[in-house]
Amino acid sequence: MDLEARSLQPNVKAVLLAKLREYKSDLNNLKSEHKRLASANSNQAARDDLLESGMADAMSVSANQRGRLMMSTERLNESSDRIKESRRTMLETEELGVSILQDLHQQRQSLLHANDTLHGVDDNISKSRKILTNMSRRMSRNKWIISSIIVVLVVAIALILYFKLSK
Repeated sequence: MDLEARSLQPNVKAVLLAKLREYKSDLNNLKSEHKRLASANSNQAARDDLLESGMADAMSVSANQRGRLMMSTERLNESSDRIKESRRTMLETEELGVSILQDLHQQRQSLLHANDTLHGVDDNISKSRKILTNMSRRMSRNKWIISSIIVVLVVAIALILYFKLSK
């Protein structure tokens, strides 16, 4: 998830990385709290057993231990609920990241297709430009040829008329 978040655009990446760091720190805090509670409860229970073994009132000791056990169980359940909520949030974030990556992939494919189409159009325009240039050159050449023929004919007619009228 960290790698996916790092490969996103900077504005989305910053938000997702901040959330990811927050979730990781929450998870680490919950783990350390769980370990602390588990070790503190076991050490406290062993200590209390040793200290209370000499007491005559076993019922009050049992009630006290039961109360502490209930409190520890309640804390453990709260910690488990927080871990489950963190995991759910992490999975939602991961799904959002996957969705964003899929959208980006589709957009990339659209851009690549548009780029290919643009290159094809550019090639067709280049070919059309060459054809039009060739046609323009042929038109100019044909104009010069026709103009030359007309000039030759006019000169020939003028010479014929000159020789016919001068006799």
